[in-house]
Amino acid sequence: MSANPFLDPTLVHGDLYQGDGRLADRTHALHRAKISGSDAAETIADLLAARIPAGAAVLDIGCGRGTTTLRLGDRLWPRQLIAVDASTALLRTTRDRLGAAGALGSVVCADFHHLPLPDSVADAAVAAFCLYHSPTPELAVAEIARCLRPGGTAVLVTKSLDSYAELDHLVHAAGLDPHVTSRTSLYESFHSGNLHTIVAKNLTVIDVQHEEHVFQFADATHLARYLITTPKYRITLTGGIPTLAAALRQRLSAPPYPTRSKVSYAVAVRP
Repeated sequence: MSANPFLDPTLVHGDLYQGDGRLADRTHALHRAKISGSDAAETIADLLAARIPAGAAVLDIGCGRGTTTLRLGDRLWPRQLIAVDASTALLRTTRDRLGAAGALGSVVCADFHHLPLPDSVADAAVAAFCLYHSPTPELAVAEIARCLRPGGTAVLVTKSLDSYAELDHLVHAAGLDPHVTSRTSLYESFHSGNLHTIVAKNLTVIDVQHEEHVFQFADATHLARYLITTPKYRITLTGGIPTLAAALRQRLSAPPYPTRSKVSYAVAVRP
């Protein structure tokens, strides 16, 4: 078992993504807190729009709940859109959201280290907020590169090692997880600092962009809704969100509770 829950296959294929509820709750709480920073799915679509031909074949690797998949379909109008994830629950959500939007697209359940796709099948590929689940992200990037046609474009997205560090200090100050500030970042395997180096092993990096995102949790309940879904924290309180929120109110200074994250985008092509 890995000390990092994002690299623990038992958790990744179990509690973290066995259903879509935990990811949905964490995403909704974070989006509600966001006060600065662009929409990542929109930025990804913008980066691809100027680089791929009309009627392209596009892969969304590690698609999660399909938010980026939907944006790619709406913005790029690809002739083929394939969403790939290792979680059947998340793929079910993606498929349902595509259907509800009347968007064309297919889903494939697969590990991104072993994509069941032909060589040179795609004009573009996206892997957003997923490669930090790999202990060997360079192998996943090599597999993505294999699936791109020569000259095809990839957009690979991750976060900085210190993303949401302010929340680690809040959890520590509240006495809810005494070791959290010494624990490794969830993004240790693939982050803003090593993004270029890892991607460049298999693709030609054209550009790397970094953007700071700022968040502000309005009250203790809002913060609790995020913390309770984040696997980095080992909070032993029972009673769910109400109990955690009560502890935060009692042990922390008055809200709001700010935090920051750096989001990094690498644009690369297959030689």
